[in-house]
Formats: sequence, structure tokens, C-alpha cells
Amino acid sequence: MKYFAQSVFAILLAATASFANETEVNDNAIILKGAEINLDDFLWVNRPIVVLADSPDDPRFLEQLRLLEERLPDLKERDVVVITDTDPSQKTDLRQALRPRGFMLVLIGKDGGIKLRKPSPWSVREISRVIDKMPMRRQEIRTGG
Repeated sequence: MKYFAQSVFAILLAATASFANETEVNDNAIILKGAEINLDDFLWVNRPIVVLADSPDDPRFLEQLRLLEERLPDLKERDVVVITDTDPSQKTDLRQALRPRGFMLVLIGKDGGIKLRKPSPWSVREISRVIDKMPMRRQEIRTGG
């Protein structure tokens, strides 16, 4: 009986650790690779932030990711998904639609409209201010959604 109780406890402990790891992974799941992303999938559901660069080693790209990763909960609260694309040789739908020249940060509203284009990194605080001024976001704040 003693071994049975220890086994059950060990299984529960492992399951709890597994759930904690899953939760951690899901928090980071708002950052997606843009190779096969269709922006229409996010229409009326999420606000995509698209970060484009000509190389994954672009200092502006790395700085932008660092800024975004520091405050993922703030982005998640605003229904943001981050989409990255660092391969200009692939003519992805994102690149054809947004036509970046080097580094570019693009904020797209839930309605699918481009709300912001920037050629340099922006902090989550600055991005949040833009989002919080959007009529749909104001309605979400009022209704608690």
C-alpha cells in the first residue's frame, strides 16, 4: 500500500510538472513563424504584429523580439499574436502583402486593416498605447472582453 501511495504521488507530481511546462509553452505560442501564415485566420480574433527582416541576425529584429518577449502577458491581454518572417527569398503571402524593405514592424487590427508601420523597433508600451486607442479595443475594455 505504501508503494502504491508513493507511485500515485509521483504520477501526480509528474503530471503537474508537465502541465506547468505546457502552460509555459502556450505563453510563448503567440510568437509564430510567418512562412505559412494566412492573415485571414486572425480576422476578428487576434491583432497580428508582423516583424519582418532580411535576416534573423538583423539587430533591429533581435531587439524587437527582445522587447516583445519581455512583456508577452501585456500582448496576450490585447489578443496579439506575433508573426516573424526573416527570409526574403521566400515570397510569402506576408511579404507580398506588406512589401517590407529591410526591417519592418506592422500592427494589424482585428478588422484586418494595417494600423501601424514602423522601420525601427517599438516597445510594447508604445504598441499597447496604439492598440488601446482602437475603437474595438476600447469596447473590449468597457465590456470586460
